[in-house]
Amino acid sequence: MKKIISLFALVICITTTNAQTKLYVHDDAETYVENTKTIAILPLNVQVKLRPKQLKDFTSEQIIEMGKSEALDIQKAMYSWFLTRKKRGTLLVSVQNPTRTNALLKKKGIDIHSYDEYLPSELGEILGVEAVISGTYETSKPMSNGAAIGLAVLTGGMFATNTATMNMDFTSTIDDELVVNYHKKIKGSLGSDAQDLINILMRKVSRRIPYTK
Repeated sequence: MKKIISLFALVICITTTNAQTKLYVHDDAETYVENTKTIAILPLNVQVKLRPKQLKDFTSEQIIEMGKSEALDIQKAMYSWFLTRKKRGTLLVSVQNPTRTNALLKKKGIDIHSYDEYLPSELGEILGVEAVISGTYETSKPMSNGAAIGLAVLTGGMFATNTATMNMDFTSTIDDELVVNYHKKIKGSLGSDAQDLINILMRKVSRRIPYTK
């Protein structure tokens, strides 16, 4: 009986997971990958979804700054993940160091948290890359442990769970064509932090995109 219940629960879990995953891959993705030497990771547009009781402890400016800080942490976490895959030989392209990416954009007077008015091809020319990663990330808990702990002090306790939704685009800077779009929502376990969620998301996306083998 226990085995039947466990199997039933597993089926429900798999069905829910699949329902929360959306993947688009360009028909000519392999050609785009072959013509890509380096990818740059742009800071994602991050939103920390706080509860009404938590929101009262922050100004709108503080929440915006929290999102920008989270974006930089996520950018670094993604870069670290790709570097590990590159070292293992499973990543087919190189990834630009975020420090270089952000510095080059700032030198051109571009706000690294607001670059939507620029075409990927324009950004690619500045960064010297053939593709860029951009998108959105929504979380129920701050990315950094410091921010999470600070929020917990203000709100009277740690969060029970952490959820995250990532919508990630891999766009060619050669012709502004969307090569891959990956949309995924996951829920962490008790005590999980955003680094755990990023690792889960990147592990899942790396299995589905043509830039890895």
